[in-house]
Amino acid sequence: MARRQEQEAARSEVSEVAPGVLRMELPIHMPGLGHVNCYALVDRNGAAVVDPGMPGPATWKALQDRLKQAGLTPRHVHTVIITHSHPDHFGCAMRFAKESGAKIVAHHKFTFGLPQAVAPEVSADDLAAQQVPEGQTPWGGERPRPPLRIKLKWMAMRWIGQRIIPVVTDPVEHGDVLQLAGREWFVCHTPGHTQDHFCLHDPEGGVFLAGDHVLPTITPHISGISSSPDPLATFFYSLDRVGEIEDVEQVLPAHGHPFHDLRARCEAIKRHHDERLAKVKAIGRELGPASVAEFSQRLFHPRSWGPMAESETYAHLEHLRVGGAAEVRRDASGKLIYHTG
Repeated sequence: MARRQEQEAARSEVSEVAPGVLRMELPIHMPGLGHVNCYALVDRNGAAVVDPGMPGPATWKALQDRLKQAGLTPRHVHTVIITHSHPDHFGCAMRFAKESGAKIVAHHKFTFGLPQAVAPEVSADDLAAQQVPEGQTPWGGERPRPPLRIKLKWMAMRWIGQRIIPVVTDPVEHGDVLQLAGREWFVCHTPGHTQDHFCLHDPEGGVFLAGDHVLPTITPHISGISSSPDPLATFFYSLDRVGEIEDVEQVLPAHGHPFHDLRARCEAIKRHHDERLAKVKAIGRELGPASVAEFSQRLFHPRSWGPMAESETYAHLEHLRVGGAAEVRRDASGKLIYHTG
């Protein structure tokens, strides 16, 4: 199978992808990904950087190299912008804060870890289906966990006193305006991939910084572990909101190459999920009442089986349940059993 754009290894060259906007590819090693795009938005006071890669010395060395090519050093970075709370997007934020006193911008809902408990907003019947057994996922499976090598790396960094989780100094929300690269950029809150995800729109230049919300050849993971009662519906709403933005000429994603037709890509991602929902319903007709894991193992290839695949399967099953196309009960072992027939 042909390699997807997002899987390509990071290139060391820095390219100007819009006026005052530099694309700096940083190496990462995560399933399905080979690089993350860090963007430097240059102005007369220095630069803001968007999504400064994974934590660790390798990323920091790559950032120094890319900035040097642009005639900059870490001390020139006055602002770090984090599109959402995943480590490949915030990893070196605190290093910039230490080196230059850079302010850190993220959505006011930024959090790293599992969502906090929220007040119930659904019926008692729905709550009975959603109660989570201690130490399990909502569907009764194993919670996704980072690989051991990543956990050991983070433990070592904490041991030497290097803070990883960013301290957000300048929280933003939908509609806020940031002055970047000498012009106005509007904050577009786009929950779905995470609850705190946001994009930036530059109407003057027709540029859209998309983070992970809209990627060129793959779709972002939509987790079932969310404070949203229907994470997939939340994602669809965010795609529709973004697809309605006019005069976008250049889309700058966090992985993969820049592209042009934002609306068409939003529609293609929605079609992908609609096809997946249809497939989930078909699997349900074949299996009868089944667990999330059983649905997941029919929906995904064996190489993808595990907590992440189950989480996305759960998000699709819950979308069907909320829409009245599936029923659910919890069995004696604590697992949710869905029926889509």
